[in-house]
Amino acid sequence: MLHRTVILLLGSNLGDQKKNLEEALSEIKLQIGKVLQISNFLYSEPVEFVSSNIFCNIAASVNTILSPIELLRVIKKVEQKMGREFDSSFYEGEYRDRVIDIDIVKIEGLHFECNKLSIPHKKHLEERQFSKEILNNLINFCKT
Repeated sequence: MLHRTVILLLGSNLGDQKKNLEEALSEIKLQIGKVLQISNFLYSEPVEFVSSNIFCNIAASVNTILSPIELLRVIKKVEQKMGREFDSSFYEGEYRDRVIDIDIVKIEGLHFECNKLSIPHKKHLEERQFSKEILNNLINFCKT
């Protein structure tokens, strides 16, 4: 079994955002692997859509044995369990408010591309300022 460090970015802009992020982290610990490090909370305006609800975000490094596709499947299951509605969160090219959003930003030593997943996540690494800020919070980010 190959263990890899995965960098995840979590965000919520509905309900009790911090509680949603803490619940997602608990699910990640149970279903994905050991959480090695968590960033500070960072509040940000919605990106690529308009909403009056601001986001609360965190980044986490996690040790896992899951493949990229298995990891994505588990993440989608966690999001759905927490109440994320996929039919309405991305509709006609527009993003929507969400109780939880979990993105795979990077996987140690791995580049992966398919129609459902692209690793590393270029938008978070290169374009989104809030992402770059929160990812810099993780001490081991540059090492993975």
